[in-house]
Amino acid sequence: MKEIEDLATATESLKVEKPAHVAHGRNYLYAIVAGGEPVNYHSLGIERSDVYTIAHGNVAAVVSGLSNSKIRPERANLMAHQAVLKRLMEDTTPLPIAFGTIAASPEDIRKILAKNHKTFHEHIQRLAGKVEMGLRVAWDVPNIFEYFVNTHSELRMARDLLAGARREFTQMEKIELGRMFDRLLTEDRQKYIQEVEAALAAACFEVKVNPGRNEREVMNLACLVGRDKQQEFDAAVFEAAKLFDNNFSFDFSGPWAPHNFVELDLEQ
Repeated sequence: MKEIEDLATATESLKVEKPAHVAHGRNYLYAIVAGGEPVNYHSLGIERSDVYTIAHGNVAAVVSGLSNSKIRPERANLMAHQAVLKRLMEDTTPLPIAFGTIAASPEDIRKILAKNHKTFHEHIQRLAGKVEMGLRVAWDVPNIFEYFVNTHSELRMARDLLAGARREFTQMEKIELGRMFDRLLTEDRQKYIQEVEAALAAACFEVKVNPGRNEREVMNLACLVGRDKQQEFDAAVFEAAKLFDNNFSFDFSGPWAPHNFVELDLEQ
C-alpha cells in the first residue's frame, strides 16, 4: 500500500458540513479537494469515524473527528487513511495530506484553507482528471555484484588485477572495488531511467524519479497519468520493458492519489 506520500484571514463565508455535537474537537486531515458537494462517508475514517468536509470558497479539507492528539502508524490507521483516499479517487483527484496530520480544531482548518487557498486551488486545477501510477524496475539477479562483474569489463579487470594469485582483497582494495561498483551502478541507473522516461513520455504528463529502496532497484518512478489514459500508460510500460532482458523485473501499480506531485505546506 502505498503506501504512502501537506491560504488571507478566515471569513464568515467558511462553512462546516458536520453535526454540531462534534464540531469543536480535533480533526484528522486526509486531503484537500475542490469545493462543491459535501463529502459524507459514514464510519470510513480513522477510529471508524465519519468523514466530512470543511469548505472555504472553492476548496475544502476532508477530515474526520479524532479522540487523541496523536495517531500511531498502525495497520488499521494506515488502512483507514488509504481507504478514504481511495473513496475520494472514485469521484475526484484529491490532494493527499501526509499521514498523521491533525488540527486542534475546525477553526485551525479554516485558517489553513483561507491562507493557502490560492495554492490549493492551483494544485487542484493542475491535477484534475489525473492519477498517479508507480513503476519500479529492479535487477532480478542472484548476486548484483557478480552480475556487474560479468557485464562490465572495467570492473572485472579491476577485480582480477587486484586479486591476482591471492584471490583475497585487502580492506583498501575492497573499498576501491566498491567505489567502482557504485559508480557503475549510478551510471547504469541514469542511462536506464532516461530510456524508460523516453518510452513513457507520450503517456505521462510528468514523471518523478524517487530514491530506490535498495541496491538492486534500478528506478522508482512516479508517473502522472490522465484518468482516461491508463491503458496507454500500461502499453507504454510494456514497450519500455522490451528494451530490457530477463535480468530485469518490471512492477507497476496504481492508480493512486497524486502523492508525489503535491507539496502542501499547511501554513496557518
